[in-house]
Amino acid sequence: MSRRVLVTGATGYIASQILPTFAERYDLVLCDVRAADPSSPVAGRVRIADLANGDLSGNAALFEGVDTVVHLAYNRRSRDPDRDYFDERVNVDMAYNVFKLTQRAGGRRVVMASSNHAADFWEYPIWERRIDQISPESPRPLSDNFYGWAKEAYEHLGFVFASGGGGRPIVENVQIRIGAPRPIDASRFFSGGRNDPVAYTRDLGAYISPRDLTQLFVRSIEAEGIANEWGVPWQVFYGISGNTRSFWSIANARRVIGYAPEDDSEILYADDIHRDLTRSPFAGPVIAGENRRGGF
Repeated sequence: MSRRVLVTGATGYIASQILPTFAERYDLVLCDVRAADPSSPVAGRVRIADLANGDLSGNAALFEGVDTVVHLAYNRRSRDPDRDYFDERVNVDMAYNVFKLTQRAGGRRVVMASSNHAADFWEYPIWERRIDQISPESPRPLSDNFYGWAKEAYEHLGFVFASGGGGRPIVENVQIRIGAPRPIDASRFFSGGRNDPVAYTRDLGAYISPRDLTQLFVRSIEAEGIANEWGVPWQVFYGISGNTRSFWSIANARRVIGYAPEDDSEILYADDIHRDLTRSPFAGPVIAGENRRGGF
């Protein structure tokens, strides 16, 4: 019998990359706040559900008999800076609801889409050449924006549910800090008077291909054991390919679940890199206060 997997945010961009493989491997339950486009491969299969609803009983049926929940759903930001905290608090509440509903239904594991922005603060010392790499284990995740703060909160909520504190049923979980899951267009960084090798290099380091993203999610679902060094079934993995210019570590994903990325942005975009970075070499620290970050 195939594993029953619930995918939230099933009409979104990340889901579009991983669902073709999921459909071959799992008994899928799909939900989102909107119906799929009629031309979508999942048209007619997506159940409408508002997982931010505090009345958990209304969504309980979605979680019945589910082995693993892949949580991709999120509340879109209003782009009003005075609403940033409140917009993201909806996402934190939704993450809690997903964990709680999984726990109540006896689900085994949640694989959650966190983001590289959970550790945004540490990119400043990266570009200032004060540190060389960011690992999921250290330094402590710190962000200087509410989007990243919400992703940090996902991770910490996940640890509470994975630890089984107070005798509560354990919900295993993996937090995937997705990097840059889109094709890299060099012209964005080197045209129209823009010459930004730092931002371009950042995207090259953060890139993840569709097949590597899919592999990472599949292995996070199917790995038998994901216990950390303290015996808690909770892991944080960076969602990037095996990029030569990586500044995030994927060593724990390789070790714990056998993640073996097949792509490297250095190879995929070799012609662009040679053309643009040889005439505009990566140099100099990021300007204080300037946000060159992208990605998921």
